[in-house]
Amino acid sequence: MTVPTGRRERKKAATRQKIADAAMRLFMERGYEAVGIREVAAEADVAVTTLFAHFPSKEALVFARDEDFEERLARAVTERAPGAPLLPPLRAEVHALVRHCTAESAVPVWSMINASPALRKYEESMRVRHAERLAAAVAADPEASRTATASRALAQFVVDAYALAREAADPEGAVDEVFRMIEAAWEVTAPREPAA
Repeated sequence: MTVPTGRRERKKAATRQKIADAAMRLFMERGYEAVGIREVAAEADVAVTTLFAHFPSKEALVFARDEDFEERLARAVTERAPGAPLLPPLRAEVHALVRHCTAESAVPVWSMINASPALRKYEESMRVRHAERLAAAVAADPEASRTATASRALAQFVVDAYALAREAADPEGAVDEVFRMIEAAWEVTAPREPAA
């Protein structure tokens, strides 16, 4: 997670974490559907308006690290060294997310997500948003030099690699397998030198 620098930012991050922890505690104890927003706010000792200042919806409470992952994917593109290849840092970020989501502690959370149509729908929209942000970062990268379609396809495949790997028997191996295909496809889309 990105570490906030100023006092105000640290306080804001602490409040956000407190709300997310309270929500997850209640969801795990009583079930996602059985818990209301007011109960989460009361458990976190914040006003409902404060809760909504940090999380736009009840579903967002379950995916508290969503923005962090989206930011990390974009930074994997924008903060890599000049001339460095594009795909290795993206692969590393997907590996990190898959390790987080397949940890023993995440099993009850994913069971809750899979049991809730609202959470599954939110997770799908979250992946679309991640892919759009990543595609914009790739398209803006002068070293990538690919079409907008290629940038969007790459972003979609990278984000979907996480979802596929999370459900695989060998998640780490699945990330590597999918990235071998992504690398081959990305190579094919490289601009060709005109024939003499």
